[in-house]
Amino acid sequence: MNVVAKWLIILSSVITLTACSSWIYRIDIPQGNYMEQRDIDKLRVQMSKEQVRFVLGNPVAQNSFDDNVWHYYYAIQYGNGNKMERALVVHFDEGRLSKVEGDFELSEEFNTPLDN
Repeated sequence: MNVVAKWLIILSSVITLTACSSWIYRIDIPQGNYMEQRDIDKLRVQMSKEQVRFVLGNPVAQNSFDDNVWHYYYAIQYGNGNKMERALVVHFDEGRLSKVEGDFELSEEFNTPLDN
């Protein structure tokens, strides 16, 4: 009888502790450059590298062999286990913004230089 009582106590303790695991707060873990669509909407063709850096911040990675390609990346691991990732690749031609690729939509004014 003593052995059965011990096993019941152990079993009920394990069940109780696993039920409490959902109460543990887990923080969100962001990495990279936080980017929003409104920041991408500010980009225009023929912008200088300094202007792009002002709008988006420093790139996460620059190609060591080609300084005309900048990579921006943002990922967040939410405490509930969900994950979101966004990437953006910015291309320059002769020091001016020429092309943007990635997970964001470009604005309709992208092809209109700021000078106009």
